[in-house]
Amino acid sequence: MNRVALIHDWLTGRRGGEKVLEALVTLFPDADIFTLFHFKGSQSKIIEDKKIHWSFLQNFPFIKKFYRNYLPLYPIAIELFNLEKYDLIISSSHCVAKGIIPHPHSLHICYCHTPMRYAWDLYHYYFPQPSMSLFKKIFIPSIMNWLRTWDQATSLRVDYFISNSYHVAKRIKKYYGREAEVINPPVDTEFFTLYEEKEDYYLIVSALVPYKKIDLAISAFNRINKKLKIVGNGPDYKKLKKLAGKNVEFLGSVSDSDLKFFYQRAKCFLLPGEEDFGIAPLEAQACGTPVIAFRKGGATETILENETGIFFEKLNIESLISAIDKFEKIKFNFKKIRDWTLNFSYDKFLDRIRKSIDEKIEKFREK
Repeated sequence: MNRVALIHDWLTGRRGGEKVLEALVTLFPDADIFTLFHFKGSQSKIIEDKKIHWSFLQNFPFIKKFYRNYLPLYPIAIELFNLEKYDLIISSSHCVAKGIIPHPHSLHICYCHTPMRYAWDLYHYYFPQPSMSLFKKIFIPSIMNWLRTWDQATSLRVDYFISNSYHVAKRIKKYYGREAEVINPPVDTEFFTLYEEKEDYYLIVSALVPYKKIDLAISAFNRINKKLKIVGNGPDYKKLKKLAGKNVEFLGSVSDSDLKFFYQRAKCFLLPGEEDFGIAPLEAQACGTPVIAFRKGGATETILENETGIFFEKLNIESLISAIDKFEKIKFNFKKIRDWTLNFSYDKFLDRIRKSIDEKIEKFREK
């Protein structure tokens, strides 16, 4: 299939989904990229150098600051992309990218990072009824109900689903009634390298949004007065900053080289919330840094208990502090932690995804 389109929800920062897109661009260097909006300079050179097609939302007022507020327009925007000339369409989707309208002759493969979390399993986290204004209480439920209906219906536009974890594959089955092959996202084990001289601080690398449970970690560290560094930005920044004690340092967005520096020297990486997969904990492990994570979601697929990290059982301060106390008594083998992550290397991802796509192309041709 010569004509390939890569669809990604939006290009505003460089997280796990964007790293998957980079790998897909490596596989299909002549592919065209379609996205709702692109903040120039927010991506790696491999993406920034490509021709990127964006939707009408790109030129909306205050799009950089308030793009989340335009959510009801996302389905309309994604459906307006004309993809009739493409033989192969690969959507990298955590929101609406899978909802493109493929031509009947096109093969559509969706690499699903998660079904739309704010419409499904995290609806009540993003839209808590008690704290919403009367206006929001009236309109948000009906908008999200329409969005769930659209999301479920457009799953039929996908020929094959690939998910980033077994945890996400279960949600694809629950919400869409579709089976999904599991191929874990790539970890750049060439860039994130072993470093065994750890310093006395814990590290979080995360978007600052409610479901990440950064507030839980901060509250725990306020109590035990250990050093915690937090890399990342998001709408909860001011609230979390106000909550944090002097032992908690906010680093904001950092360069790749600085991120590696913090990963390598951290005593421990913290994952206080439930993740669909979680590339950041694996990047930390690639640097030989062990992890403490909540025992749910993708973390259970990427952390070997008592070998590359430990888990805490309940989303409360006491459970997390208990895990920290346990962690402090364990002597980890940093090289073994690093070796584990080679199972998730960039090259292995490319081999798996290439083989999977080739197999699906053959099946599609046989229909």
